[in-house]
Amino acid sequence: MPDAIASETAKLSIPGHETMELPITVGSEGEHAIDVTKLRAQTGYITLDPGYRNTGSVQSDITFINGEKGILHYRGYAIADLCENCSFLEVAWLLMFGDLPTQPQFNKLTELIDETAEINPQVLRAIEGFPNHGHPMAKFASSLHAASVYHPGLEDVDGENGFLQAAARLISQGRTLASAGYKDTTGKMPVPPQRGLDYASQFLHMMFTTDGQQADLDPDIVEAINLILILHADHEQNCSTSTVRMVASSGANLFASCSAGVSALWGPKHGGANVAVLEQLHRIDQSALTVPAFIEKVKNKEDVLFGFGHAVYRSFDPRAQVLKQSADKVLKKLGVNDPLLKIAMKLEEAALNDEYFKSRNLYPNVDFYSGIIMRALGIPEDMFTVMYAIGRMPGWIANWKEVNDQTSRIYRPRQVYTGATDRKVSSIDQRG
Repeated sequence: MPDAIASETAKLSIPGHETMELPITVGSEGEHAIDVTKLRAQTGYITLDPGYRNTGSVQSDITFINGEKGILHYRGYAIADLCENCSFLEVAWLLMFGDLPTQPQFNKLTELIDETAEINPQVLRAIEGFPNHGHPMAKFASSLHAASVYHPGLEDVDGENGFLQAAARLISQGRTLASAGYKDTTGKMPVPPQRGLDYASQFLHMMFTTDGQQADLDPDIVEAINLILILHADHEQNCSTSTVRMVASSGANLFASCSAGVSALWGPKHGGANVAVLEQLHRIDQSALTVPAFIEKVKNKEDVLFGFGHAVYRSFDPRAQVLKQSADKVLKKLGVNDPLLKIAMKLEEAALNDEYFKSRNLYPNVDFYSGIIMRALGIPEDMFTVMYAIGRMPGWIANWKEVNDQTSRIYRPRQVYTGATDRKVSSIDQRG
């Protein structure tokens, strides 16, 4: 991976020190950064940036986002182009290796995905040992670790072929573990994978096949799942991806690092956004509020509208534009008579046509559409974040690989200490 290009320098004046020149680097998409790598060594100072909102912690060539212009690219490809022309596994290969796969490469990946889809019976027994009411994300993170126990070679990935073997197993078994956890929650036996199915169809098969009755693998529904997975496959240095990189920098193996990513994603400020959309719809449905009355409360800042606008995208979410078309198609085909989905459609209409929302760029985002699609398909709300994690797996794997390829130092942020100083210990009878 080429480094960002060094260009001019920025000058930093610190009292008691000579003016320091800091290199300015420019990324391939024109992003500018001030390199403070030597700041502490030369001055004793560090930068303070709570939440790392202005800190570039890595140089990466995986994903590019321009939030102001609504741009999302994987390895230089526009997200809409990939969604229109590629399967999830093609995108997975792209993220992990940098280029879209050739036919032989794609065949190799799909073969490995098929071969490694089944999980060790001991892992299934471990999942069955969890209480039925246990949260699917807890089961998912735990079972990922458990699955790695039965493949000790995964702890030492050797060469590109070894990496591919481990990555394929993780992508394949993530889907199997998630569906097994769901089946356990419903009190039903897990459904074994069926060879020859594409990735999305396999997931639907294991989730919804019951009592020998094959799941309905309608092409539009399969495509909707495929899109949801692609659209969540990577999203630059978000909380969970940064966590994966942090853990990977310690030398932790692929399964351990991605399991840490699952735990980070579980947080309601990160992966729970599409769940928050449905919770909001429940709240509107159970109250006496009409949608117009709720919209007025939002305008008056008496309530919050989930699923609209985005912390990164300041104009529109390019992923939402792709998923809206799929949502329209799936909802029409299924003909679901669901009061929550009717409320969602009214909220969408209000936000797309009301000047208050348009002027503030509060358009429906990917969490809005993915939430209503998954509800329409019968995926339980507490599985939404698991779906997010399954889709994000290739991005986490790609970032794990990038950390290892760069042989970077262990991540170790600094802090500004604000606690007590120079205290003396007194005997226990004198404290109080």
